[in-house]
Amino acid sequence: MDYFPIFLDLKQQRCLLIGGGEVASRKGRMLSKAGAVLRVVAHDVSPELVELVNASGGEIALRDYRNEDIDGCVLVIAATDDEALNARVSADARARFIPVNVVDDPAKCSYITPAIVDRSPLVIAISSGGEAPVLARLVRAKLETLIPAAYGRLAGLASHWRERVKQRFESGDQRRRFWEKILQGPAAEMALSGRLDAAGALLEKTLYEDAGDLNSGEVYLVGGGPGDPELLTLKALRLMQQADVVLYDRLVSDAVMELVRRDAERIYVGKRRHEHSMPQENINQLLVTLAQQGKRVLRLKGGDPFIFGRGGEEIELLSENHIPFQVVPGITAASGCSAYAGIPLTHRDYAQSVRFVTGHLKSDNPNLHWPELAEKSQTLVFYMGLPGLADICQTLIRHGREPSTPVALVEKGTLPEQRVLVGDLTTIVDIVARQEVRAPTLFIVGDVVRLHSKLNWFAPESQSVS
Repeated sequence: MDYFPIFLDLKQQRCLLIGGGEVASRKGRMLSKAGAVLRVVAHDVSPELVELVNASGGEIALRDYRNEDIDGCVLVIAATDDEALNARVSADARARFIPVNVVDDPAKCSYITPAIVDRSPLVIAISSGGEAPVLARLVRAKLETLIPAAYGRLAGLASHWRERVKQRFESGDQRRRFWEKILQGPAAEMALSGRLDAAGALLEKTLYEDAGDLNSGEVYLVGGGPGDPELLTLKALRLMQQADVVLYDRLVSDAVMELVRRDAERIYVGKRRHEHSMPQENINQLLVTLAQQGKRVLRLKGGDPFIFGRGGEEIELLSENHIPFQVVPGITAASGCSAYAGIPLTHRDYAQSVRFVTGHLKSDNPNLHWPELAEKSQTLVFYMGLPGLADICQTLIRHGREPSTPVALVEKGTLPEQRVLVGDLTTIVDIVARQEVRAPTLFIVGDVVRLHSKLNWFAPESQSVS
C-alpha cells in the first residue's frame, strides 16, 4: 500500500488553493462540499470559483503566491501549469508539515485526492496512487452504478440510531452483529425504498425486542477455492467479512485471506505431509468451543470443504453439539486447476467420465481399486499425489493403463505462479524431478491432456513444461 487512506474533517477549516482556472474550480467544488473555507491565490479566478469562495466565507488574493499565504491553513492545493511555482508551493507546505497536493504531479504531493463516490454520509474513495487516475475514475463509474444514491438514506438511518444502539449493547461484537442484521435485512430495504419511518420502527423493534439471538455462535464452513480470489462465491465473501474468528488451512491463498475481515482473529490449522499444526480432532473441538463462546467462526478451506477437505468430519461434531452451521461450496481444485490449464475433464472424443481420487488415505497407502482406475475412457484427477507420483504411474501401467497415456501435473493452479508439466505415465516423474515442483499440485491422467497445448489460455507463453 503506497498511500495510507484517511478522511479529513475540513468543516470551517481554511484551505489554500493556488490557481483560478478549471482545474482549480474542480478542486474548489470538492473542498466546498466538505465544508472548507477557501483561500484562493491567482491572477485570474473563474466566476464559479468566486462563487464558491464567497459561499464558504473565504477570500481571494489576485496576485502572485507568497509563502505567508499558507498561514492558518490546514491543507494546500497547487493547481497551476507553472512547474516552478508548484514546486515552491509544495516545498513551503512540506516545510510546515501541512498536507499538500500538486495536481497531476504525485512526486510533489504529500497526499493525493481520490476519485469519490458520494453517498453522504457514506463516502467511497478510490485511488491508484496517482499512477492510473483514468483507471480510478473507471472504477468509480462502476461503483456509481452498483451503489444507489439511496445508500445515503441508509447511512443516515444508521447515524440517527447509532447512540441508542451503543447504549443498548456494551459489547462491540454485539453492536456489529446488530448492524449486520439490520443493514442486510428488511429494515434496510425499507430505507432504500424511501420508507424511513417504517424502517425506523422495525429497527427499534429489533433493538429492544428481537435482539436475543445476537449472542449465539455459529460456524461457517467455507470453500476458498483453488487460490484465485475471483473464484470465491458471493456468499463466501459475505461470511468471510462477518466472522469473528477464522481457522484456515495451508492451501488457502494469501489473496483469499486478504478478503477476510481485517480485525477477525486468525488461527492457522494447516497440514503438511507428516506435519500437522493441529490434529484434526482438536480442530473439530475448537470449532465447537469457539461457537459455544458466542463467536461466529469461519472454517476456511482450500478448494471445496466436502471434496477431500474433511468438512464432513468437522460438521458431524457441530451437529452432535447442536451448533448451528452453514456450508458454502467452493470451486474444487480439480475444476479450477484443470480449467486454468486448458484441460477439460470430460470431452466426447476423449473421456466420458471423471474420477477425483485422493493420493493417500488415512494410512498414507493409496489402497484404491486400481483395475477400475485403469479404464481408458475416463479422466483421473489425483489430489495430494505428488509424494506418491511414481507409485501412481507404475500401478496404473501395471493394471493396464497405456504407458503413453498423457498426464499433466498442475502446480499452484489458478495462481500467477501456475505451471503445467506435461508428459506421459513413463516420463512425468523425471520431468517433475528436474523442475523442483512443490505443493500444492494436482495430477491429471487421461487423453484430455492432449488438449492442453491447444486450449491453454492462462499465461500460455511461459507456463507449460514438458
